[in-house]
Amino acid sequence: MKAAVLGKPISHSLSPVLHNAGYQAQGLEHEYERHEVDESGLASFVQSLSADWMGLSLTMPLKVAAFSIVESVTPLVEISGSINTLVFGERIIGYNTDIYGIVQACIESGVAEPETCTIIGSGATARSAIVAARELGITRIELLARNSEAILQCDQIAQELGITFIAPPIDESKWQESDLVINTTPTGVADKLLPATSSVSGLLLDVIYHPWPTQIASRWETAGGAICPGYLMLLHQAVAQYELFTGVDAPVAQMRAALMDALHK
Repeated sequence: MKAAVLGKPISHSLSPVLHNAGYQAQGLEHEYERHEVDESGLASFVQSLSADWMGLSLTMPLKVAAFSIVESVTPLVEISGSINTLVFGERIIGYNTDIYGIVQACIESGVAEPETCTIIGSGATARSAIVAARELGITRIELLARNSEAILQCDQIAQELGITFIAPPIDESKWQESDLVINTTPTGVADKLLPATSSVSGLLLDVIYHPWPTQIASRWETAGGAICPGYLMLLHQAVAQYELFTGVDAPVAQMRAALMDALHK
């Protein structure tokens, strides 16, 4: 059986390391690949697959484009507006394991009863972060972003979840006082947000996992806060995908070991 991760760019992805390590640990004769595919090529790629494909992992820029090819989605997909997993069977079902990945990464990193959260960015991962924040018990979210249409979509999600939502200008924000900060922006975008003289006490999750640590993560830690590396989110969302694809419990320890080995090469 086969699976793969799709996106553009995709050469940096460590998803094959995680999934193939799991298959090897459990003696499964499965293969997990990576393929560079953009929005225009997603439908034709899926149509070309044979019956021995279990599913696909999706990364940028496919998490919204996938809605055009799925036949069913889960409630978490509906509310987040983001698909990062396709599972094949009698029909194509869309899932969102990013939410689980964020929740588990934050718990593993020691977040304790957070009430406030700042999310940096407003794309698909940011929408997943809103849902994850609610699962962690967050009651107030501040969004730092510039795209007014995307901010409105995030606001609507927060309202559906009963979360107080604000999106102030960056220079009026008190985001550094948040119990939890989740950076969902690409490499380098948020690096200059945190002044070197800042003092913080919350947890920062930066979804970027390579190179690590990012500049904002290093500054956050220096300023007194705890950091949650993006590779923990990568690990836990992959664990959920693995179980959706194979139908068996994932060998988390072996997947984690393979990931850490790859990151240190």
